[in-house]
Amino acid sequence: MSLITPTRHKGSQKGGARRAENNKIYAHPLPLVFSAPEPHSKFGHVLGLFGPNTRLENPHCEGIFDPATRSVWVTNEKDSMILWRRGFFGKGNLSRSEPSWLARQINARKAAGKYMTSEEIREKRRAERKQFKMDRAAAIAKAAAEAEAAFAEGREAGPAFIPSGATWKPQPSSELSLPSEPLEDQSMDVAEELEPLEDVEHLQLTLQEAFFLIWNLDCLTVLDPHTHEPMSLRETWQTFQDVHCIPPGLPVYAHRFDNPFLVNYAAYHYYRSLGWVVKGGIKFCVDLLLYKRGPVFHHAEFAIVVIPVYEDPADKESSPFNLPNADTFSWSWLSTINRVNAQVQKTLILTYVTIPAQSRVSADLLSSPACLAHYSVRDVVLRRFIPARMRD
Repeated sequence: MSLITPTRHKGSQKGGARRAENNKIYAHPLPLVFSAPEPHSKFGHVLGLFGPNTRLENPHCEGIFDPATRSVWVTNEKDSMILWRRGFFGKGNLSRSEPSWLARQINARKAAGKYMTSEEIREKRRAERKQFKMDRAAAIAKAAAEAEAAFAEGREAGPAFIPSGATWKPQPSSELSLPSEPLEDQSMDVAEELEPLEDVEHLQLTLQEAFFLIWNLDCLTVLDPHTHEPMSLRETWQTFQDVHCIPPGLPVYAHRFDNPFLVNYAAYHYYRSLGWVVKGGIKFCVDLLLYKRGPVFHHAEFAIVVIPVYEDPADKESSPFNLPNADTFSWSWLSTINRVNAQVQKTLILTYVTIPAQSRVSADLLSSPACLAHYSVRDVVLRRFIPARMRD
């Protein structure tokens, strides 16, 4: 559900209303919107989007490149909402996903905790789980002490009540004090004292997301952080590669097909072009997560580990980049990653990105995205075998 709308508490009606609302808010899978033609003729009705009245609505969003975080910042609130709601691009720098910092602050002031965003719900559930564990531990310790005392006195211990997850309920706080003045007057005084809120949050795009929006959809303009002038496609392409060269300008970084941006973008573009919503997967020790529709609809179904493979082993020996997973990893590491993702109902996929050999492909192709045609992507699905569950 959108994080800027109040949460309803209506039992079975809650799920249906939420799905209908999400389907309406996130109806478009990409920032580009094709308007359907008017059915004034059979020709236009049959051809649908290819009819003569089809119009393409391009939002033309704008962002600024930030070399320190290796990302693109979208500070305009309207552009941020468009990119998030139409394809789930980026994340709020002060939020888990959708930029909702301002909504959380407004809810905290006006609703006094009546409506909660997903971040607030998460913290509330964590606090309740912590309190449940403490209450359960205290009940176990009390039961053990009573059993020991009964054994020492030679009598039978009474039944002990140990709370369970099904029966335990959080207790309301008893530390609330009565207000010294009427609530209406108090809330009016607070409202007068509070200053108007300023939205300090921005949408943060990864380099892969930003370049996909620039090159494939032509709906994003990136500004130079120094001149604040729009960067051309060639300048953006080169800048996103140079940000991984530390220190910049050294000849050893020139004409390298194993630049981290190129390898990661090849994997990102591969899955985005297949219709998946691709998000970062550091929370689950992987590189990417694949969502069928988006984070507000379902949990991620697949966890991606990007594994670069050199077509020519000599390129790996001369490489100035330390690419993750380029070396052979141990079975214990692989089993650990697989176990972590199996516990959260995700299928692990090993994505092998083959880096073209410098001896075969001309280095001049690196000046444009045309070099991506020489990268190949192969994916291998890895499942954890559980004998007790997979006998059939």
